[in-house]
Order: sequence, then structure tokens, then C-alpha cells
Amino acid sequence: MGGFREGLATEAAIKQEVALGVLALPVSIFIADNLWVWAALMGSIALMLAMEFLNTAIERLCNHVHPERHEAIKVTKDLASAGVFCVIAITAMVWIVAIVDRFFL
Repeated sequence: MGGFREGLATEAAIKQEVALGVLALPVSIFIADNLWVWAALMGSIALMLAMEFLNTAIERLCNHVHPERHEAIKVTKDLASAGVFCVIAITAMVWIVAIVDRFFL
């Protein structure tokens, strides 16, 4: 739980994603017409938050190991950020599909 507290205390992206998760909970109950859809909606939010924690850990480790600017460190951080982007895209896709399925099909 120390990592969770540290992330919330120091990382804006983690704060934003936790707030999104809190807002998503009641919305997901309204959108989901079964437990599987609800699990996919909230699971995607949890996966996004988990990836943000991993990205933060990688960035902090890189900064600790090599505080100066270095191309290999930049590439490592960029790869971790790309992972966050992929999970955000998956989360958006899950939510869009659930909304379209529930209200437009």
C-alpha cells in the first residue's frame, strides 16, 4: 500500500486515473447490462491504473540509476509511456464498445 500512497501523493496522472475510476464506478453500473460487461469496464480502468504505476516505477528507477540525460534512458521511458498509451487506447475501446452496444444496438 506504500506504493499506492506514494503514487497518489506525487503523480498527477495517477491522481487523475484514480479520480476517473471513482467516477467510472457508478457510470459502469448504468452502462453494463451484465456482470461481464461491468468487469470489462472496471477491469480496463484498473489495468490503466496499474500500467501508470509501472510507468512511474520505471521512470523513477531510470532517474535514480542515471540522473543525467541519456539516450538509452530516454528510449526506456518512451517505451514505458507507449505501454500506458496502449492501455489507455484499449480502455477507450472497451468503454466505447460497451456504450454503443448498450444504447445504440
